[in-house]
Amino acid sequence: MPVVLRWNGHRFLFYSKEVGEPPHIHVLKDNRQLKIWLADMRVARNVGFAQHEINEIVRIASANRQRFMEAWNDYFGH
Repeated sequence: MPVVLRWNGHRFLFYSKEVGEPPHIHVLKDNRQLKIWLADMRVARNVGFAQHEINEIVRIASANRQRFMEAWNDYFGH
């Protein structure tokens, strides 16, 4: 579970066994989880985050999209 970014108590990470899925990032905090597709920054799944939190998380993810894509490609070898 490589953590790519820590921000305000949130961990932005990949699950190592998700080979075959398009590039995405998981965001975890306090038993809540968000999954964001990196191609278009759409939320794929939300478990427990309020909309205002999602908006801020997507903003941070968008600002770090290039970093996440590079980490994805380095880790999964694409």
